[in-house]
Amino acid sequence: MAPAPAPRIRHPRKGGLLALGVGAIGVVFGDIGTSPLYAFQEIFEGAHHIPPVESRVLGAASMVFWTLTLIVSVKYVAIVMRADNNGEGGIVSLATLAQKGTSWKGARRWLMALGILGAALFYGDGMVTPAVSVMSAVEGLGVAKPSLADYVMPITLVVLICLFLVQKHGTAKVGAAFGPIMVMWFVIIGGLGLANILPTPRVLAAINPMYATQFFAGEPMTAFLALGSIVLCVTGAEALYADMGHFGKKPIRVSWFAIAVPALYLNYFGQAAEVLRDPKSADNPFYNMVPDALQFPMVILATMATVIASQAVITGAFSMTKQAIALDYLPRLQIKHTSDQEKGQVYVPAVNWFLMVAVIVLVVGFRDSSNLASA
Repeated sequence: MAPAPAPRIRHPRKGGLLALGVGAIGVVFGDIGTSPLYAFQEIFEGAHHIPPVESRVLGAASMVFWTLTLIVSVKYVAIVMRADNNGEGGIVSLATLAQKGTSWKGARRWLMALGILGAALFYGDGMVTPAVSVMSAVEGLGVAKPSLADYVMPITLVVLICLFLVQKHGTAKVGAAFGPIMVMWFVIIGGLGLANILPTPRVLAAINPMYATQFFAGEPMTAFLALGSIVLCVTGAEALYADMGHFGKKPIRVSWFAIAVPALYLNYFGQAAEVLRDPKSADNPFYNMVPDALQFPMVILATMATVIASQAVITGAFSMTKQAIALDYLPRLQIKHTSDQEKGQVYVPAVNWFLMVAVIVLVVGFRDSSNLASA
């Protein structure tokens, strides 16, 4: 049976656009905001080991720029966010909305099947994101001090296990801190990128899409393999749409164009500039462009940012489970409400422990973020 129409959601306006925008920075952009930790590195040092010559570096930087622009800014922010189901976003809401546009029963079933597939992929994201993000952040220890490389996996596992253990307490108490921390993260990674662009300003020529076109025309197979890693720069883009019901369209759009995407552009071009100056830095361009004195503080900040990104994905998995149960696509599971004020803040023990086991298996099985990102 089709669910009853939900009442139109009224988004809270306490604190106005600024407060909602900061909150969106903390929750919505955590995943895509921490992609610079591993995305550009994987283009050259991933499974295919592409030598970072200048034409490839500029071509890859051009593809990163236009992937962020076309997929996130144009597709999600400008187009997909217009399709809301009573103020809510996300793949299940989109599938429900699409069903309303057709009277053919067979088409409705196929549309919902696609929605269920998308939900399954989101659960997969809930496993992969915590593993690859936190591991890539902690791997900065090996760059700062190579003797600490053996401690990366144990520290990663401790951080992740602690993250899942605190889920039962809910995000209400710590949620207020997410926004300011992620704003600081974006400002710092943008500043690091700008500092590395200034000595090598020719990297900005990669804004011209001809560099991406020439990369594909000259080395089609190499460019195709690089594109497989470049897709990592838009991991988490679906959160812009999925969390629309929590913040509204305008705060997400404003915070994306005002803070998030400028910082991402600067950081990716900064990494490209670092690799142009020193091709050996392609093994970890994010941490290699951080000054030595700031290596350890950056590892701490990056770990905090990746925990926040992981928190957002895990919370999204809880919310999606609640929607799926309401639509009878999942069996009844225990759902605990962790806030007296926000009914959307829920905790699903079975999903939490399943994700924790899956994440631990991924970390232990793949052993480093490069292996996992390549897979």
